[in-house]
Amino acid sequence: MCRNIRTLHNFEPPATQEEVYASSLQYVRKISGMTKPSAANAAAFERAVEAITFITRELVDSLTTTAPAKNREVEAAKARERSAARYATSA
Repeated sequence: MCRNIRTLHNFEPPATQEEVYASSLQYVRKISGMTKPSAANAAAFERAVEAITFITRELVDSLTTTAPAKNREVEAAKARERSAARYATSA
C-alpha cells in the first residue's frame, strides 16, 4: 500500500508536485485503512490528502543540507539492484 511513499528531500531535480501528492495519497490511504473512501468519507479523505500535500511540500522546501543532491536515476538503479538481490531465486 505504501509503494509511493519515497524520500523526497535532496534530489536533483527536486520532487515534483505529482510525487508529493502521490506520497501524501499513500500516507492517507495507509493511516485510514482504505484505498478508496466511501462517498460519505470522500471529502474528508481528499481534504486530508490536500493538507498533507501542502505540509509535505512546505517541509521539503524548507529543509537544508550540505550533502550533494542525489541523482534519481542512480538511486533507482541501486534500489533495483537491492530488490534483485533480495528476491533472487536460488537455483
